[in-house]
Amino acid sequence: MDIYVGQLPYGIKENELKELFSEFGEIAKVNLIMDRFSGRPKGFGFIEMPNNSEADQAIKALNKSTFKGREIKVSQVHRQRGKNKRMKRRSRY
Repeated sequence: MDIYVGQLPYGIKENELKELFSEFGEIAKVNLIMDRFSGRPKGFGFIEMPNNSEADQAIKALNKSTFKGREIKVSQVHRQRGKNKRMKRRSRY
């Protein structure tokens, strides 16, 4: 299951995020979103957990919890089916 984690501290590192979630089960992937200009975290990221029941436990336990002085938001990622992920630009001419 893919999990969204928002309102993270800007100084967070991927290993800290992995450690936070690993107490609930196996972590397949951590993707901390970085600002392309500054190279610093943008304050949100994604966790991939292969076991759905462990992922559900993590979401319930960590959503609205305090991590490094910030109340984080944790939720399941819901993907849209059948729609193109990128919007196509239309030519004005």
